Amino acid sequence: MRERRGSGLSVQEFCASLTEQHLKQGRDLHIFSCGHFKKNLGAMKRYNHSVAPIIRAEPTRGLIDEQVQLEVVHLVPSQRVTLQSKLLSEDADWWEAYGHYASDSEGIVRVTRDQSHGGTYMGQEPMGLIWSMKLAPGSRPGKRLRKKDVTIPYLVIVSVYDGWISNTFDKRAALASVVLERFYMAPGTTRLELQEGRTIGTMFFPPGPGPFPAVLDMWGGGGGLVEYRAALLASRGFATLALAYLGHKEVPPSLQSFDPKLSYFEEAFNTLNNHPKVSNDNIAILGLSLGFTLALMMAVELPNIHPKCLVCISGSHYHLLGQGKTDLPDFQLHSDKIIMTEDGAMIWRNIIFPFPDDQKFMVQVDKVQCPMMLISGQDDQNWPAPESAIEIQKIMKAAGKGHLLTSLSYPQTGHLIEPPYSPHVRESNFKVHSVNKTVNVLWGGETKPHADAQEDSWKRVLAFLGKHLVPQHSATIVQAKL
Repeated sequence: MRERRGSGLSVQEFCASLTEQHLKQGRDLHIFSCGHFKKNLGAMKRYNHSVAPIIRAEPTRGLIDEQVQLEVVHLVPSQRVTLQSKLLSEDADWWEAYGHYASDSEGIVRVTRDQSHGGTYMGQEPMGLIWSMKLAPGSRPGKRLRKKDVTIPYLVIVSVYDGWISNTFDKRAALASVVLERFYMAPGTTRLELQEGRTIGTMFFPPGPGPFPAVLDMWGGGGGLVEYRAALLASRGFATLALAYLGHKEVPPSLQSFDPKLSYFEEAFNTLNNHPKVSNDNIAILGLSLGFTLALMMAVELPNIHPKCLVCISGSHYHLLGQGKTDLPDFQLHSDKIIMTEDGAMIWRNIIFPFPDDQKFMVQVDKVQCPMMLISGQDDQNWPAPESAIEIQKIMKAAGKGHLLTSLSYPQTGHLIEPPYSPHVRESNFKVHSVNKTVNVLWGGETKPHADAQEDSWKRVLAFLGKHLVPQHSATIVQAKL
């Protein structure tokens, strides 16, 4: 195992690295150098100020799920300004957002208090500059913003410009700028690359000796090893195993990972359960999309494991296995159920809907013995998650197990319900591993309601995990100070 601890770049290192990247790409960079401020000092002199505008941010370093207090001071009263945020992704794509504000009688803009009058978001939105980010004009289409190296933060540049503008930011002089460092790993959180038996993944542990309550974290059919949610859960007090089970070079072929006895997943659960820093038999399973179904199957069909609770996001109880081999939906066979949008995005939600009458194709959720939280978006265009949630509620109630179920359903929310303030992506590229082909998929959701759902559901997930994994502690959720 290789271990890494949460860490960050200094502002100076960030500026140097970005400057080098922009010089290589032949782009202008407008941040923080003395030359930049000297060059644009004349633009500021027209204001009768003894002090130039300043952006204050608290905190400038924080976890990705923490709010930031932003304000601009030393403006002219009633001055119209534009606040813009941008970051360079690990795929070298720029993401940006902006809002139009007017300063108060004291020349101050407080983002937590004031209304955005236009831009990528409207109204009083303290974190609008983060969750409303979109790919910058001219970027490659079809991308999602997903953190690969969780040991370093996202670096978000927030700048203020004179007037209400919507483009040509790179051709204008910023009145002031600040860098926000947004982490998935709190100080002292440890990361261990895991390859034990057949289990492949990454383990994250909160600071301290433990033992800790734990979460087995599974993403969906996009495959690979996705770590950022697990890192954030560990930063909030839960030892977490981000499990690779599909589309990863170190994972065995799908027949071994999805064998009818679910042996790969049982082994992964036991690997986590037996770790010396994990509180034995105090484990939750969290799954999104395909991970949702696998979480249900593990709870129902593996008699030798006993999860304390389940968190299931944007999936269904449609059974994935049949007759001793994988039975994933065949996108070519069900092409008549795939809807194509005008811009060529695929809508998959009807592939398995309506659900078959033959119950052998459905997970027997009436056998679930532990508390379960279902989270779905009512505008999920990728999978019939809201319909599945309704069916599961009916089945659990009929079985006298309705008390075990907590169901959250969010209007105008799509499939990709991620940690809070993650930019909403309505459609993006997606690799279908069964045919080794990348297609454009419509996930659904509208930006503002989807952002609200992500913020609300994350708080509820943390509270749910805290209630069922560590009920003796009233404050499982820790506020990390970076």
